[in-house]
Amino acid sequence: MKPFVPILASAIFAFSSSAFAQETINLTVASSHPTVVPWVGMIQTHFMAKTDEILVTNGNYKINWNEAFGGQLYKANATLSSVRDGITDIGWVFSFLEPAQLPLSQVSTSTPFSVTDVPALLDVMEELLKSDEAFRKEWEDQNVKVLGLTATDLYDIYTKRPITGIADIQGMKISAPGVVGGWLRGTGANAVNGALTSFYTDIQTGVSDGVLSLALGVLPIKIQEVAPYINRFDAAAAFSGAIAINADVWDTLPEEVQNAMLEAGAYYTKSHGQDMVTKHEEALQTMVELGAGQNPPVTIVDMSGPERQKWVDMLPNLAAEWAEPLEARGIPAAQFLKKYMTGLREKGVQPSRNWDEEL
Repeated sequence: MKPFVPILASAIFAFSSSAFAQETINLTVASSHPTVVPWVGMIQTHFMAKTDEILVTNGNYKINWNEAFGGQLYKANATLSSVRDGITDIGWVFSFLEPAQLPLSQVSTSTPFSVTDVPALLDVMEELLKSDEAFRKEWEDQNVKVLGLTATDLYDIYTKRPITGIADIQGMKISAPGVVGGWLRGTGANAVNGALTSFYTDIQTGVSDGVLSLALGVLPIKIQEVAPYINRFDAAAAFSGAIAINADVWDTLPEEVQNAMLEAGAYYTKSHGQDMVTKHEEALQTMVELGAGQNPPVTIVDMSGPERQKWVDMLPNLAAEWAEPLEARGIPAAQFLKKYMTGLREKGVQPSRNWDEEL
């Protein structure tokens, strides 16, 4: 019979060798927006947590996450460059504010009122990222690798004073992020460029009279306090960007870690899409409840189907205005737009305007 002590010593040695073999990888993950914004918070709760969960199964690698959310490293106008240039290793890229660098990524914002089904939208964009070389290449050319996709919930107009229809915003200054401001063309309103991080102050100081924004972004930053009239048009959802990693950093990662991140990114995308659906209505009702005691109280003004259609019909041919200059530069925007709209229809989506037929 073997002595007990040597067996114990051997077990301890094996355990310590296994523990020693685990490699810790240091990565910085950052964002311009705070974690109270749902799709940013889900980077922690879904992407990072899922990556950790997958890696712990084999025990070969562990990630030490250095978190810099909420604009600690950069603001909303530098999300792409900050990942591209390695200011952060991983970050949420806000594609709305990058029309020059990510032109095909603007397809949904250039075709408003096409889709209100967020999971369907994300499915289509995920498929296009895999199948369309030009779309994939515009991200890769920025020295980033896409890990997970994001989209918005539905857009409405939040105002300081009540309106009865889309015609009432004529002459008003409405804050909107980047290319989404184009959705106000034809309405007579003046778009003020901004982001969720600036909207509250813009309204409070009179820079704008309201915002064109989304409930899940508005609620955590309390825009309803300064723009209490929620004029509900259910305008559209839109592709808004991606969790991305610096390509140079990506190339240094072990294959096991890369695979874990790809799986976690797909999990994030799917979970985020469902989150947009389930929490949109909750966010609207929560704003009403929180604002019941303020003066004036927060009020949802349901705009009729005809009012929504009036807005759709007011818009110029945004899709053609977007696609034609890109085509002149050799970017296949018209083909990409048709793939996008076809993909939506194949998911059962019925666009309120057939933009691809207007090219």
